[in-house]
Amino acid sequence: MESGPAVFAGAAFTLFGAGLLLWTSVRVRLREPVAEGAEQATAAVLASVFGAAFLAAGLWAFTRL
Repeated sequence: MESGPAVFAGAAFTLFGAGLLLWTSVRVRLREPVAEGAEQATAAVLASVFGAAFLAAGLWAFTRL
């Protein structure tokens, strides 16, 4: 019973983190803005850090099954 929420949370965090990292890397590679009105390097670093954190949280949730 308790593994259902852990699977859902793990999937949600993992997919969001991976998607954010993929989106950020594509935007940086194409030299397009990562965030509107923010400096390119700062936005790319922050988006990468948060993407990695969400990916790690999702993987951590999967270890709690």
